[in-house]
Amino acid sequence: MSLVQSPYKRYVIKSFKHDGSLHRMWKANWLVPTDRLHPDHADPSSVWVYLNDQTTIIERDGKEWVSRIPAVSYFLPNEWFNVVALLEDKGVRYYCNLASPPYRYGDVLTYIDYDLDLVLLPDGSVHELDRDEFNRHRDEYRYGDTVLEQIGTGLRKLQEAIRKTSAPFGDETAYRYYDQWKQWMNAEGESS
Repeated sequence: MSLVQSPYKRYVIKSFKHDGSLHRMWKANWLVPTDRLHPDHADPSSVWVYLNDQTTIIERDGKEWVSRIPAVSYFLPNEWFNVVALLEDKGVRYYCNLASPPYRYGDVLTYIDYDLDLVLLPDGSVHELDRDEFNRHRDEYRYGDTVLEQIGTGLRKLQEAIRKTSAPFGDETAYRYYDQWKQWMNAEGESS
């Protein structure tokens, strides 16, 4: 099947804080069509895969900048985390956000970012980031017991997926998604 017959749909991704304030927005992200998904991701109710490269990012204070690193983002509709595979020169760095399950409406995907992050580096090392920010916001925004329980469960599931190197962790798959998308983008550019 031709890549042109499998259109990628453009989305805006918005992350919010627990109080509903905007945290960050990525202006141009492309949803991988169902027929282009890896078999591990073939059930669209279990994962949504988005791509971006040099997209405009708007911070909560209005500051804008352009990403320099291609990204393959995995949003799991039933999980309290999401994973961004950053395709860097030295290999894939996985930036994992503890976050509410994503919600889509129209051409927008939203989620609540809970600050606590894990990073899986190309050398296999894992680092926890922003625990102090999570603790500060837990008190400031008064996270309820249910939210804290979901975040704890999400963290354990994420750590297990990293330990097992199970989906969505897979460098080859991330590169394949990116390469197929770039081919489609180039073909679209030539046909317009």
